[in-house]
Amino acid sequence: MRRLSLRSRLFLLLILPLVVIAGIASYARYEAAERLSRSLYDNTLLAVALTISRDVAISEGDVLTEQLLEELTTALGDPVYYRITGPGGGFVTGYSDPPDVPDGSDIQSGKPFFFDSTYLGRQVRSVVLREFLNQPRLQGWMTVEVWQTVSQRAALSRELLLQSVALLTTVILSAAVILWFGIKLGLKPLLDLQNAISLRTPDDLKPIRRWIPVELRPLVETTNSLFERLSKAFEIRSAFISDAAHQLRNPIASIVTQAEAAVSSPDESTLRQRVASIAQSARATGRLTNQLLSLERVRGRSLRALFKDTDLVDLVSAKIRAFAEVQLMNNISVGFEVDGVPKSVFCDPVMIDELMANLLDNALRYGLRGGGELVVRLAFSEDVVLVIVEDNGPGIDPDLRERVFDRFFRAGLDFDDGCGLGLAIVADIAEAHGGAARCVPSVRGARFEIRLPLAGH
Repeated sequence: MRRLSLRSRLFLLLILPLVVIAGIASYARYEAAERLSRSLYDNTLLAVALTISRDVAISEGDVLTEQLLEELTTALGDPVYYRITGPGGGFVTGYSDPPDVPDGSDIQSGKPFFFDSTYLGRQVRSVVLREFLNQPRLQGWMTVEVWQTVSQRAALSRELLLQSVALLTTVILSAAVILWFGIKLGLKPLLDLQNAISLRTPDDLKPIRRWIPVELRPLVETTNSLFERLSKAFEIRSAFISDAAHQLRNPIASIVTQAEAAVSSPDESTLRQRVASIAQSARATGRLTNQLLSLERVRGRSLRALFKDTDLVDLVSAKIRAFAEVQLMNNISVGFEVDGVPKSVFCDPVMIDELMANLLDNALRYGLRGGGELVVRLAFSEDVVLVIVEDNGPGIDPDLRERVFDRFFRAGLDFDDGCGLGLAIVADIAEAHGGAARCVPSVRGARFEIRLPLAGH
């Protein structure tokens, strides 16, 4: 089913309750009209009964004159019938077959009793009145019965109902027109905002600065926040593409040159040497590509929705154990220590694993050449944990300790198998977790400290 527009939804939400209220009001008006019509006609019918009673008393039992009956009928709009019985139930005057009084009716002297019935197949309204007469010919309790058809009172009720329906219909239609144009005018700022956004180019992510109603400000603020995040994401993506293009251009060109040289090798020995150089360049290029992808993955996964409470001791110890098993054959000693009371860390386990992998790889390449010692320590305090990685290598010049976390920075040119991205990835992961990475002085070699907040802090 086709979805309704916002304008139509608002219109229906406002007009439907009005229609329901109008229907209820019409029914209430009809009931009130019925009660009013009955009350008016009952009072009139009682007045007719009293008039007939007085006329008969004055004429001492004579039949009502035709002129009086015609005047009553003309005044009331419906034919009037009557019967009068004297003391003892004797017939005095009028019609001999009045409507039957309902069984069990309590007719009290001096008080009118009204009831509905049928007379000659037509609906009638009747009143019975008992009065005491003291006339020479009529002395005692006299019963006056007067009945009348209800065509006029039904017509009056219908007319009152139609008038109320017509009035309420006019009000509803007027309200519908006012609501429709009012909603259209009220939604104009939203439509203007829609047009303004639709006219933007795909790369125009500037915040929306136009005037908007108070009700739309949260939506616009959220949209501006989205624009800001998209702008940053595009900047990161553009930077990644630029870095990748810049860093991969020379290695790929080198591989192509070496491959062309290998094709023209004069002998097998030279060919093997040149192919070995190609393999070494390919490995370096592959490592560079993997590091670039890791850097992009860190930035792409900086979403707290991926975070969870993690046992950092288990995570890091498993990583260190696998690293130590491999490096044991290279005469490298690897230690792991835990200070303080271990607590959970609210983090992305995949990214923390990537952080440790880059720290260990950096130590292996620059601090543990030809053997050495590496110590990894987790120092827990009240609200943070420090991940400390320290080797006994040559260390890092104090002037370069801040720059080692820059992308593509390498402290020396003799280690041409590195690409300068490992520590930049470590810094990005620490920052994404609300922490920080730094290189601190050490009496042994290079020492890196990664500060991570604990769960709940």
